[in-house]
Amino acid sequence: AIDAIISKYGLDDPFYQQYWRWLVGTNDPVTGEKVGGVLRGDLGYSRTGRMAVTELIATRLPATIELALWACIPIIGGGILLGVVAALNHNKFIDQVIRVFVTLGWSFPTFVFGLLMLLVFYAKLRWFPPGRLSDDMMAIVSSPAFTEYTKMHSIDALLNLRFDIFWDAMKHLIMPIVTLSYVIWAQILRVTRSSMLETLGQEYLTTARAKGLVERTVIFRHAFRNALIPVVTLGGMMVVNLLNGVVVTEVIFNYPGMGSAAARAAGSLDALAVLGFVLFGGTVMIFANVVVDVLYAMIDPRIRLSDQGA
Repeated sequence: AIDAIISKYGLDDPFYQQYWRWLVGTNDPVTGEKVGGVLRGDLGYSRTGRMAVTELIATRLPATIELALWACIPIIGGGILLGVVAALNHNKFIDQVIRVFVTLGWSFPTFVFGLLMLLVFYAKLRWFPPGRLSDDMMAIVSSPAFTEYTKMHSIDALLNLRFDIFWDAMKHLIMPIVTLSYVIWAQILRVTRSSMLETLGQEYLTTARAKGLVERTVIFRHAFRNALIPVVTLGGMMVVNLLNGVVVTEVIFNYPGMGSAAARAAGSLDALAVLGFVLFGGTVMIFANVVVDVLYAMIDPRIRLSDQGA
């Protein structure tokens, strides 16, 4: 029986033939029609999801986008703010406190900090539950009376003016967001702090102060903007990781996003689903790099001028 399955699906063929079939598809032995093929938009069938891989990605993607959108605010915004404050108070007490605070977060494995969050805020305090929505709110979302515009529960709740559903969705998002923020903040802070310190030592800032500009204008109009270039690169890659699904965080908090689906597929040797998630992640990475390059030109006028000169 195993030999028959291997022969039916061509699993004993050379890898390049199998890869070619995965790209362009193959002819159905009964009808003779072309079936499958990534280039035809068919990524195959997921055994773990019990649906087509494209449908599985489309089903799980809104949850991951929702988590990524809300998590980007404290991760990037908070990290940049902490980095700027630390740079402006270089080697002072507040600088040391911030660096110790975020270094502790960076030292925590994600699964350890996530389990601590579950232990304190769910098991003991019962404040923030895991999952995505409570059962009663999920029943409302699934009913015809609720319109799902984006499949993102918090956004759809606001569009439907259902603030009770919005608060319930946010309660389920708080622990994953806090876990991701505290673990990732150190990366953003270190890059922002070092970039700001380098920028603050430039001569054009001394010239700006000599012209009589107030310190706030010097810092935020001249220094901060020029210090953002490396931060934009790092922030773009972090957004990509969030959109690809943060596997450990989603698994710990039972969040039904792409990360938990990819982990389940990998654990069950669901090769087609894993390939689909990897292909999606690569596509997002390419798109993010293009967006980051565009943001470079928007942030730093020198890049626009050099492009025009070229």
